Amino acid sequence: MGFFDKVRGEFVDIIEWIDDTNNTLVHRFDRYGNEIKYEAQLVVREAQQAVFINEGQIADVFKPGRYVLNTKNLPILTTLQGWKYGFHSPFKCEVYFCSTRQFTSLKWGTPGPVTMRDKEFGPVRVTAFGIYSMKVKDPAVFIREIVGTDGNFTTESIEDNLRGKIGLRIKEVLPETGIPVIELESKVVMLGQTLKDRIASGFEGFGLELTEVQVQDIGLPEEVERAIDKSGAMKAIGDLRAYTQYETAESIPTAAANPGGMAAAGVGMGMGFGMANQMSQAMAGQQGQAQTPPPLPGYYLAIGGQQTGPFVTDVLKQKITSGELKRDTLVWKTGMEQWTAAGQVAELAELFKEVPPPIPGK
Repeated sequence: MGFFDKVRGEFVDIIEWIDDTNNTLVHRFDRYGNEIKYEAQLVVREAQQAVFINEGQIADVFKPGRYVLNTKNLPILTTLQGWKYGFHSPFKCEVYFCSTRQFTSLKWGTPGPVTMRDKEFGPVRVTAFGIYSMKVKDPAVFIREIVGTDGNFTTESIEDNLRGKIGLRIKEVLPETGIPVIELESKVVMLGQTLKDRIASGFEGFGLELTEVQVQDIGLPEEVERAIDKSGAMKAIGDLRAYTQYETAESIPTAAANPGGMAAAGVGMGMGFGMANQMSQAMAGQQGQAQTPPPLPGYYLAIGGQQTGPFVTDVLKQKITSGELKRDTLVWKTGMEQWTAAGQVAELAELFKEVPPPIPGK
């Protein structure tokens, strides 16, 4: 081996970057004095690109592969001239490795509520949150516009800026869609694609590519959510009167066991039936539906802690005769405000007079 071959061997070096992180966008290859040796080996792995910067200017960009750095593939490098340089190259160069893989699960959110005009609820303040994915598309532009001289540039270094861009843009997109707020949750895929299309050009200006935007949650004011829940509940119930009667009947045993007994239950049931009747009539009038059918004839009786009936007059007379219906038995029928003792209802008080008393001795 000749002397020059030995000297040349001292200068051969390997320039590479093995990325063991999951958030590094750009890594500067550290060299003493930023010196790149002649005929050094440059190794650029898949999902990487290497950017050479000479005297503050971008000289070249290398895609994945193995390169021998000499004047044939990098004109800024020349052979050593003279011994005055000793074992040092006269060229001050920097190598920046850019990761071109996709960075996912980056979070975004609206910086504040978005005001939308909804046909059903009027002006509504909406928030939105989600994630996005991006990657470096043009390393030279990215380093020139964003990275600068930062030797280790991570997603955290730019995430706030990108999150703000998405959040502000969705404040424009949401009102323009014209989607009713009650349907926004079912349109999140369409919203994500629309948002991506609107913001992609802004990312390209940084040398980045926006690959995906996901809208994961739409936040509505509490009062709107309650209104939606109530609307769904009303549709699920259907016959409000029948539902109220059922709930009232179910509450009688519990009410009988509480202080106040059946009297308190009677008041609650009477109010419940009265409210149900009023609400049913109001809903029928507002929606142009048929009027509520006439109530069933007769009286309901509270016997043994259970609601029975309704019973017509002849049946009531039989129950008075058998002793099942007494003057202190609670009764109710449509039109009464509350459950009342049978003896205090004028119509039933007359029945007690018409029915003969029990036969003595029996």
